[in-house]
Amino acid sequence: MTQLPEVPPVGPDPADVDLTGVRNFRDVGGLPTADGRSVRYGRLYRSGHLAHATETDTAFLTGLGLHTVFDFRNAADHKLDGFDVELPGVRNISIPLSDPADGAEFWRLVRDGNIQQLRSILADGKGTERMVASYRSIIKDRTAEHSRVLHALAEDSVPALMHCAAGKDRAGLSIAVSLLAVGVEREAIEADYLKSNDAHRRYKVRRSDTSPVGMSDEVMELLNPLFGAHAEYLDAAFATIEEVWGGTDRYLLEGLGISHETRAKLRERLVEGV
Repeated sequence: MTQLPEVPPVGPDPADVDLTGVRNFRDVGGLPTADGRSVRYGRLYRSGHLAHATETDTAFLTGLGLHTVFDFRNAADHKLDGFDVELPGVRNISIPLSDPADGAEFWRLVRDGNIQQLRSILADGKGTERMVASYRSIIKDRTAEHSRVLHALAEDSVPALMHCAAGKDRAGLSIAVSLLAVGVEREAIEADYLKSNDAHRRYKVRRSDTSPVGMSDEVMELLNPLFGAHAEYLDAAFATIEEVWGGTDRYLLEGLGISHETRAKLRERLVEGV
């Protein structure tokens, strides 16, 4: 196999660069694979949306030499936050992983509802149940989208940046699927996923009522299942793979149509020493 040139790590810690207008950015390089190798640095990045990237952020992202940015947001997200800034010479691929109309009234209540309304839709575990169901649905029902991403990575789309709005759920699952395909251990995938809980990474809660009442501790606690990264969500995604396909190999081969040859290409592009 042809060895790809190495991209030098960016900054003192390429896995943890804090950008001003882009939240939750990181390089997933260094994550261990089951055969003792690791993901290459400078190959696969994840973040929140790029719509609010500053000039300095844009210059940094341009300097990564990205081939492709995968945007998993939908029309509702674009309306709320705006479209990504343009990165010179970088291809932007839009692959929505949720329907723009899905849960429109629910998210209106999240933004505008009073405490009683929030309790009605989120209390007693209802927020967590919604997120678990969403993760299961994305794995089970969005196989064509994930197949498209993996085939693109195998062919010509590396280095790549994957993002959604917060860089936590849709991007988190797409990163997880990509890492599973090259043999990264589930425990390592989960540890990276949970980094989205770091205070400087978290997506800012959008509420029309920003008063102490509208942003009270109880409100934040009710909203936490939606805006936090929780291991049980990713566990639900992994469980869905087991329940529907019987394991990762069948999921990739039968669910996503990823051949052994394509997985080999992915490993060549993303894993050290292959």
